[in-house]
Amino acid sequence: MHRRLFIRNSGLILGSGLAFQQQVLGNLFQQPAYKIQMLRENLGIFTERGGTIGFLLTKEGIIVVDSQFPEQSQHLIDELKKKSDKPFRLLINTHHHGDHSSGNISFKGVTQHVLAHTNSKANQERVAKEQKTEDKQLYPDQVFSDVWSEKIGKDKITLYYFGPGHTNGDSLIHFEHNDVVHMGDLMFNRRYPFIDRTAGANIKNWITILEKAEKKFNKKTIFIFGHAHETASVTGGKEDLKLMKDFFEKLLAFTEAEVKAGRSKEDFLKNTAIPGVTEWKGDGIQRPLGAAYDEVTAH
Repeated sequence: MHRRLFIRNSGLILGSGLAFQQQVLGNLFQQPAYKIQMLRENLGIFTERGGTIGFLLTKEGIIVVDSQFPEQSQHLIDELKKKSDKPFRLLINTHHHGDHSSGNISFKGVTQHVLAHTNSKANQERVAKEQKTEDKQLYPDQVFSDVWSEKIGKDKITLYYFGPGHTNGDSLIHFEHNDVVHMGDLMFNRRYPFIDRTAGANIKNWITILEKAEKKFNKKTIFIFGHAHETASVTGGKEDLKLMKDFFEKLLAFTEAEVKAGRSKEDFLKNTAIPGVTEWKGDGIQRPLGAAYDEVTAH
């Protein structure tokens, strides 16, 4: 809530009776933190805490992409039940990270199927065992390797795997009729990305993935991004993909030059900027710097 609005409402509370105070406080703190935005007539996004969720409402059922955390996914389920009386047909995970798949458990007994890339499922199982959270998981019961496609309602949903990027199991989900593509964490819009080398991430191939996406989809395609800087949007177009590709190209070129000059990783991580990069802002620059240094020196 904006400070000015809070101060104004606080003044109203102090100057009113107890019953009115309770009513105003109730209104202040019961407002939902989540937001639903429709991108097409029957396709929208849900944002609250974690990676951006996408959903499609059809006469044959509801399709959801990613699930954030259990509390957030329950908020989503409750809201979508208000919009449609159809069953949940399919939950898709773009990849295994907890802010995209921890909420799967809320769909247990609710959705007919959970779908992800085979590496994503393997990563989810591995991390759950390591963290001893196996009882809190709903794993995919369907997996694919390169391409998966199915017509549901008026739309055709196609999943693509173009190799390792953010992890070794990231999927692009194309709602062909609506021409909307969920990129998952293959897109961090103007926000320094997390590059999970423990799960097979590869920056060089990530650049290739973004190039393939640019060529495959058209100028009118709407892209849904996993995350964005607070000043940027979680949706956009091909120009945003080009900017992120440019970010990675400059990141690798800078890292290669610094490694060639003999700079240690400790000193390299002290950098606060990447030459030529102006669009990416905020904290967290050490994440891509560290991952790039490891990738370059690994070869």
